Amino acid sequence: MATSGDTGSAVGEAFKEVPGIGVYILYPRNEVSGMQKKQLDTIGKNVRALSIDGKFDDCQNLVKQAFADPSLVKLNLTSANSINFGRILPQMVYYVYAYAQLAWHGDEEIVFSVPSGNFGNALGCEYARRMGIPVRKLLMPVNENDEFPRFLETGVYQKVSPSRACLSNAMNVGNPSNLARFFDLYGGTVDRQGKVYVKPNLAEMKKQIFSASVSDTVTKETIKETYEKYGVLLEPHGAVGWKGLETYLEKAGGSPLCVSLETAHPAKFPDEIIELLGVTPELPPAMRGIDKRKGEPRISLAITADSRSTCRTPSGRRIDYSSQEWKKGTGYFL
Repeated sequence: MATSGDTGSAVGEAFKEVPGIGVYILYPRNEVSGMQKKQLDTIGKNVRALSIDGKFDDCQNLVKQAFADPSLVKLNLTSANSINFGRILPQMVYYVYAYAQLAWHGDEEIVFSVPSGNFGNALGCEYARRMGIPVRKLLMPVNENDEFPRFLETGVYQKVSPSRACLSNAMNVGNPSNLARFFDLYGGTVDRQGKVYVKPNLAEMKKQIFSASVSDTVTKETIKETYEKYGVLLEPHGAVGWKGLETYLEKAGGSPLCVSLETAHPAKFPDEIIELLGVTPELPPAMRGIDKRKGEPRISLAITADSRSTCRTPSGRRIDYSSQEWKKGTGYFL
């Protein structure tokens, strides 16, 4: 599976030592925090981390190439990120549960702000709305990878390639995989390379969805302001979601029922939090003792300009992506 930092460790821990399942996690080496990298590299057992010298989009493309390779069918590959619709199904429950807990009556409208990168979490909200939850507006704030808000504003889709490295690293996605599903729901078609064949109903999409881009500078300001004003400790992804909500309310007015989602724990970004607030985030139980775990990525993979891939084992030995050694030996699922 491809991860931009958070899903990988969650999936790895869930499937650790589960008989009959091997997990390979591809992550962008230079775009995860130190704590995220430590989590990914040290799960061990049947869970192997592959460090990619590239972007999350490169990781995701490699996984999709594997699914499309007929020689790998016998491996029974599947994905645990939102490439797999099985990931979206339980995410729909977030929105049903939140509404059931907060709404005063069954027809009260609600606004959800979902910090968005690969768009899977937001897609769960979209389906929950279509199943009956009275969502007034789905907010999909992004970081500086602003392909979606630009599309809503201009009607022209242009992916961000290469994606921009931002503090909210799990959202460093320049061509979201689940954008194709949003397009389809609104009558459009876009391929995985970002080429639009049929435009979606833009007017209807803008009626239901709002998106805004939040810079790193504003992300930092939001973390500080939210902590000082409310005593709430946000990390970069949650700050993007919160600022997106504030931006929407400034434009739309009113005071509807609102929920802003937080998608990572501040302890995954201790350096940023300490620098901004002078506060050390408390580790949740699942992360305590992680500093004592040992491990290295199984393979370091480089994405070259001609889209071929070469990799190195931890000892430094190179393996060509097209070689039988790569397909049959170490890291066979690519």
